[in-house]
Amino acid sequence: MRRLFPVSPVPDPTVGPGGSETDREWSLAELADAYAYPEPDGDRKTWLRANMVSTLDGAAQHDGRSQPISSAADMRVFGTLRALADVVIAGAETVRQEGYRPARVRADFAEARRAAGQAPVPVIAVVSASLELDFSLPLFTSPLVPTLVLTGAAAAPERIAAAERAGARVVTAGDGVGVDPARALGALAELGHTRLLTEGGPRLLGQFVTAGVLDELCLTVSPMLTAGDAQRIAGGPAVAVPQRFALVSLLEEEGFLFSRYRRD
Repeated sequence: MRRLFPVSPVPDPTVGPGGSETDREWSLAELADAYAYPEPDGDRKTWLRANMVSTLDGAAQHDGRSQPISSAADMRVFGTLRALADVVIAGAETVRQEGYRPARVRADFAEARRAAGQAPVPVIAVVSASLELDFSLPLFTSPLVPTLVLTGAAAAPERIAAAERAGARVVTAGDGVGVDPARALGALAELGHTRLLTEGGPRLLGQFVTAGVLDELCLTVSPMLTAGDAQRIAGGPAVAVPQRFALVSLLEEEGFLFSRYRRD
C-alpha cells in the first residue's frame, strides 16, 4: 500500500532505507495509526465518519451489494475502521442486503480497545423506521454486545417488543416514524459511544449529509466500471449548498484509492 498524500504526524511507512519508496502491505497497526479518530475538541461530543466504496462511474453497489466492487485491501481498511469505532451505524436495508452479523473480536486490536476503554467489539446500531427486521438473526440474538435499534417515537409497539425480546436495545431518536440524524448521534453519545462509523447505505448517508452531521468520509475508489443504475454513495434530497470536505490522506493499492476527507 503506497501513501500518495502525506498525513502528519503519522510516519510514512512506505519510505524505506535511504529514502526510497516501497510498495508493500501495511500492517494493521499502521492502518490503525493512519485512521485514528481525532482527539475530542471543545464541545464536540461525537465524531461521525462514513466508510463507503464507489466505482469510477459512481456506483456504490453491484447487484445490490458492495462486495463485488471491493478488494482485499478495502476489506483490511473496513476491518480497521470497525475496530477503531465504538459503534457501527447501518440502515435497515443495508443490514438486510449485506447480511450483517455481530461484530467479531479481532485479536490484533483487543489491547488497543481495552486501553481506550472500549468494549471488545463495536456495537452495531441499525436505523429503522418500520422495525421490519428479522429479529431471529444472530445480529440480534447472539452479539457479544447488544445490538441497538434506532427508531422514531411512532414505531409500532409490537415491533419494539419483538426487538427487545430478541435482546436488542431500542433507542428512540425521532418524534415521528423516522430517525432524526442529530438526535441519533446525541442518543449514542449519552450511551457513551462517541467514535461513530456509518457504513450506509446511500439513503442513510444522504440523511447524515443533509443534516450536516457527517465529520469525515473514508471513500474507496474502485478501479471498475459498471454502468447500470446503481445508487451513488449518498442519496435522498440534495443539500441547498454543496458541502466542501478537505483531503486528509490518500493511499493506493492495485489501482484502488483509499481517500479520507474531513469537513472543512
